[in-house]
Amino acid sequence: MKRTKIEKVETILWDRWLLIRIYCEDGTVGVGEGGVHGWQRPTETMVKVFEPYLIGKDPSPIEHHYQFLYRSSHFMGSVIQGALSAVDIALWDIKGKRLGVPIYELMGGKTRDRVRCYMHVGGDSVDDLAASAIAAAKQGFTAVRFSAFAPGYWMHKAHAEMEEDAVTRVGAVREAVGSDVDICVEIHREMNPAESTALGRRLEQFHPYFYEDPMLPDSPAIMGDVQDHVNIPIATGERFTTIFEYQQLLEARATSYVRPDLCLCGGLSGCKKVAAMAEAHHVKVIPHNPLSPISTAACVQLDACIPNFALQEYTGESEPPKSDLLMEPLELIDGYLTVPDGPGLGVELNEEALTSHPVVDKVLDSPIGFDGSVADR
Repeated sequence: MKRTKIEKVETILWDRWLLIRIYCEDGTVGVGEGGVHGWQRPTETMVKVFEPYLIGKDPSPIEHHYQFLYRSSHFMGSVIQGALSAVDIALWDIKGKRLGVPIYELMGGKTRDRVRCYMHVGGDSVDDLAASAIAAAKQGFTAVRFSAFAPGYWMHKAHAEMEEDAVTRVGAVREAVGSDVDICVEIHREMNPAESTALGRRLEQFHPYFYEDPMLPDSPAIMGDVQDHVNIPIATGERFTTIFEYQQLLEARATSYVRPDLCLCGGLSGCKKVAAMAEAHHVKVIPHNPLSPISTAACVQLDACIPNFALQEYTGESEPPKSDLLMEPLELIDGYLTVPDGPGLGVELNEEALTSHPVVDKVLDSPIGFDGSVADR
């Protein structure tokens, strides 16, 4: 294969997401996505900071480029890692396209032909939540994820009231879908360790598949205490940006499922490392995926080539704006995404859609509690 050089880096602000395209002199174009969810403009700026380094470079030494750009900064963080992740995914897309193979073939080959997904369900009332879960099960999903709390949870005057509402909601979903569907309970960091431990013990009766983010992720050791006292597997890690944070999490035995975000934690390269670290601790991988279909495509490439994959977050891509972005969406059959066999990411952007959705900026909306204090989200 003849060498080529990067000649252009393009950023695309589209709806709520940041996409990038890296163009090579031989005509190959790689697509990536940066995943600082809700902060796409600062991440775009960081990509533009990287662009002068990338122009004129051979796109092939992906790890070398990552190391150079990562180590060039005195400070690390989500904006830098979101930009690096976008670049990494695009470079892998280029490599796969130039070699004519899917990315998973370059990362060890397939370990599965299809990827089991969970679907988000929700509803303000208990009845609406149960109905949403039933609808997802009828679509073929064998796992659903939902918040334990109704909207406005932060206005509860007593912890017991908040806890009782959560038990009612989780119990209603379990009753609605029976034992044929796994239920995944999302806490969204909305409780402190003592509160989430107390609630978790009450939720054990419903046999959740996982208990997600029962507290803020800033102390793996304390989250390890929660895991020790709650007989539900904890899933966490969506906010982590490096393998070093995952190392602390795994050493503390604070999780049963890691949740790397491919558009935040170093792209395909970084998250393949996270998966290997988790495998050594008998921990499975549930990639975080709140972004566009490009993120989904990258996740599927990772899911296809790791032995310890468990579930894939899937937020639905059959409705606009997501349904407009790709020329052909990934195939979803009975709650499973088919692993594509096309080169690179296996998907192509719909050029006409790139100007059809204006940018949607994040609104600052931290919840304010009953006493006027800021609550966690």
